[in-house]
Parts: sequence; C-alpha cells; structure tokens
Amino acid sequence: MFNERGPVVNNEFDEVGPIDYLVVEFPADRQPDGSALPMLRDLVDNGIIRVLDLVFVRKDTDGSLAGIAIDDLGLEGGIDVTLFAEASSGLVNPSDVEEAGAILEPGCSGAILVYENLWAAPFAAALRRGGAQLVASGRIPLQGIMAALDSLDANN
Repeated sequence: MFNERGPVVNNEFDEVGPIDYLVVEFPADRQPDGSALPMLRDLVDNGIIRVLDLVFVRKDTDGSLAGIAIDDLGLEGGIDVTLFAEASSGLVNPSDVEEAGAILEPGCSGAILVYENLWAAPFAAALRRGGAQLVASGRIPLQGIMAALDSLDANN
C-alpha cells in the first residue's frame, strides 16, 4: 500500500484510519465527465481521505467487463488526473472488479474507489490502543434514508 510519501510500512498500520470502498455506476448514455474529481481531489488535499485505488470499468451489453484507464476517459475541463491515475495500492483485485461489474447494468461504466478515512485515523488508533476492535460497520444509502422518511410520513 502506498501513500503520498511512498510505501506504508507495518508500524504505520497502527495509525491507519478505516478503509472504505464504493462502486459508482454511470448511465449507459453518458461517459464519466470528471466533474466529481475536483471534489475528490479537495478531500485528498484537505487530509480527509487518501485514495488507495480508483478503477474504471465498462460493462458491455453482452456482460463482458473491460478496464478503462482514467487517461482514456476523455475528461473535460483540463482535470489533472495524475493523482488518480497513480492510485493503485493493489487492494482491488480481478475478483473485486468482477464482483463490482456484476452489479453494473449492461452498457454502463463504473468506478471502484477504495479510500482511507484519514479524518478518523486518530480516533481509530486510540480505540485500537485501548484494546477495542471494530465488530460491525455499515453505511445507509441516501435512497434508504429517503424511503424510511417517506414511510414515516405515510404512517403519520
């Protein structure tokens, strides 16, 4: 695994924050335009996250998957993709890409982002030093929150 200073050595793992991933699907009729990359870059520049892997894939209509280099996306606006093109820690392996591709709709492209939550690293390290361990975590998608709120409104 690498960070902006080079390889992460074992004793640095004591200070590592939680690592998350997400898979984003882009509609079949639109290629990724890179409009979110400046916001992702701001998160990195402000020390909130560290991008470990960013992989782009395309799922053809026959279901086959193909990797897409970020340089080949044809992003508009003169976006510097150097940070993202070099984000390859090795955590995303071919089976991860296949699993992510399985949830993409045929004809769509997607991005797999693996990132460390730097903002939470001191908190996580303090918990580990105190003997605590993470036993569960999760994320509630916005659609799930909206559905729950709609259900509450319907019942009131």
